[in-house]
Amino acid sequence: QVQLVESGGGLVQAGDSLRLSCAASGRTGSGYATGWFRQAPGNEREFVAAISRSGATTDYANSVKGRFTSSRDNARNTVYLQMNSLNPEDTAVYYCATGTTTNWWGTRRTIAAYDHWGQGTQVTVSS
Repeated sequence: QVQLVESGGGLVQAGDSLRLSCAASGRTGSGYATGWFRQAPGNEREFVAAISRSGATTDYANSVKGRFTSSRDNARNTVYLQMNSLNPEDTAVYYCATGTTTNWWGTRRTIAAYDHWGQGTQVTVSS
């Protein structure tokens, strides 16, 4: 079993930056492919970013491409989401999740690709 804990959320102003962390514990092995999702009130959970187990490959939703960057430190069992140029539309609860399916890359933007989820961290961006 893998436990995930997100941190780093908060209240910021438009244009500011935040760095979210996703710390894994338990049966972390050599790391897992990780996805970032977010959910705003009244909206469905949506894909934000994904990073492969090695960190060599990443993917981003169009809405955050060029502003958000995911990275990882497997020695620390931690994945990061650097968020720059935040705007009010980025306000949501952000979740990290790990995926272990062999077809993870092909389904990386879907919730079904992930089997362990963190509890989420709130990001609020004021205008």
